[in-house]
Amino acid sequence: MFKPGDRKTFKHLVTQQDVAAFHGEVVHPVCATFSLARDIEWTTRQFVLEMREDDEEGIGTFLSIEHKGPAFVGEEIIFEAWVDSIERNELICHYQASVGDRLVAIGKTGQKILKKDKLNKLLQKPV
Repeated sequence: MFKPGDRKTFKHLVTQQDVAAFHGEVVHPVCATFSLARDIEWTTRQFVLEMREDDEEGIGTFLSIEHKGPAFVGEEIIFEAWVDSIERNELICHYQASVGDRLVAIGKTGQKILKKDKLNKLLQKPV
């Protein structure tokens, strides 16, 4: 279905809830790494949503984030992801996140598509 180079885009307006804060204390008034991670994963998941069958689900295998610049509250981040490779049930994507001409982050994600039954077994809490 998809091939290397195919792209997906997602836009997110940075809010106060996205800033780097821990235990109620703001560390930096810019978009936090964990907020970037959430939106990067959502962007690349768009491929999985179209690739999976009804009895399958995707699961992340890795995520890398290399910061290049800040994204401030009130700015819109555009996440653009593209397929690097698809081998059997594994999807590897590259992405970039930008505000206008300013690069915010680059990196790579990995996801696998598994049968829901298998995934449910893997995600069961040990007794």
